[in-house]
Amino acid sequence: MPKFRYLAPFVAAAAMVPLVPAVAMADGPDWKPCASVAKDWDAADQRTECAMVPVPLDYADPGGRTIDIAVSRIRATGERTGAILFNPGGPGQSGMAMPRDIAGSKAAGLLVHHDLIGFDPRGVDYSASLPCPGNETQPDPSLSEKDQARFIAERDAKANARCIAQDPALVHSFTTPDVARDMDRIREALGEQKIGYYGISWGTALGAQYRTLFDGHVDKMLLDSVMPPDLDVTAMDDGQATAGENTFHEFSAWIARYDVVYHFGPDEATVAKALLDLRAELTTHPRTAADGSPINGDTVNAMYADPRRQWADLAAQLVTIRDGGTPAPPSSAAKTGGLGWDTTPTGFDHFQQTALLCNESPSPRDFDTVWQHRLDRMRRDPVAGGFGLYEQLCVGWPEPARPWQLGPGTSPLQLVGHTYEPVTPIGWAVAMQRRIGGTLMTIEDDVHGSLSSLPCADAAVTFFDTGRTTTQSCPGAPIPAPRT
Repeated sequence: MPKFRYLAPFVAAAAMVPLVPAVAMADGPDWKPCASVAKDWDAADQRTECAMVPVPLDYADPGGRTIDIAVSRIRATGERTGAILFNPGGPGQSGMAMPRDIAGSKAAGLLVHHDLIGFDPRGVDYSASLPCPGNETQPDPSLSEKDQARFIAERDAKANARCIAQDPALVHSFTTPDVARDMDRIREALGEQKIGYYGISWGTALGAQYRTLFDGHVDKMLLDSVMPPDLDVTAMDDGQATAGENTFHEFSAWIARYDVVYHFGPDEATVAKALLDLRAELTTHPRTAADGSPINGDTVNAMYADPRRQWADLAAQLVTIRDGGTPAPPSSAAKTGGLGWDTTPTGFDHFQQTALLCNESPSPRDFDTVWQHRLDRMRRDPVAGGFGLYEQLCVGWPEPARPWQLGPGTSPLQLVGHTYEPVTPIGWAVAMQRRIGGTLMTIEDDVHGSLSSLPCADAAVTFFDTGRTTTQSCPGAPIPAPRT
């Protein structure tokens, strides 16, 4: 797990960044209906407005190059008391649709007294970004698993190098502190002395960073599905693997409770063994589905640690496979790119995610160490140990790490953790609370960032209206019943 650092080193580092005067916007942002300016925006949405906010590329060089940050807004429907800025996480995810999404959610009450503000972080969709397609060339299947993994890591490292060469200064600026500073420019452009913030997933780290840098400009802050207080993608993969392994055993126990339906066994241990035996059988004797896709050990292993809402469907598919049938193939969708308002939005930029994580994580850059970590993880967590997504991204990354330095503040802070979640395990929320303070609310589910979809979203509305935090425990959505 990540090591804990103290605030003092950050204070010294922060003092090295010059105070940057605000970019002049005499009349504030030039708001226009998003449907009239942003490519592929939903034409039926006539409520959301869009604008660009100019920010320095490099906050240490305030008089130098500027870039544009795309911002969206839905105005408060009642007596306005402020504005709330949103980020959905990633990193690399677009936040432009979040005002509309929140306005249509169980947290819609936030819109009564607050303007809802979304934005694309630098490097994402409509904001300043890079056209940076990846290389999908696949390794020779006759290679060993390790050599196939090495091929992919080296392939991606070369693609990353080509992307960096397009605009090294922009890629260098893909960091959480720079995105936080962009948020403060958005606040200034809106004419707000203080601004609310609602962040999910990596957006919680972004919020913690903003509060560390600009605590005096925070009205109220809510962080849902909380990241750890130190970014280390090795530790992230470790934590997610452990949580995923726990999910496998919880899934096995759930199947056991419905043995009359699934017939894998009457207790967790028997079911877990049956599922692992099925994986071993398909690894030794793989099959081919009607569409030509493989059904092998990896096929079923990928089903073993999925969210509770999928358990009924997954258990039915596992029965089908066990009994000699084939499951339905997954769907896929193509994505494209662009520049500025003419961008074809994808909602996610993989290269921005890679750049930000690798610019900030002190994880290994060499393939052999990353591969050994994967083997160690798989020994500890036989089901979920191979699911790691993040550590491999940084193989060959040329930038030295600039780790997070988060500290406490005094502005109102509500944290929201999810008891069974494998994406941002509940322990991360506890560790973040110990580092930066705040009050922790728990949701009894495994759904990433689910607060706005649940009846207890009224706690968020109350918090932003009154500043009152809560330690309540909230029920999540029920697990679907088994199919009979």
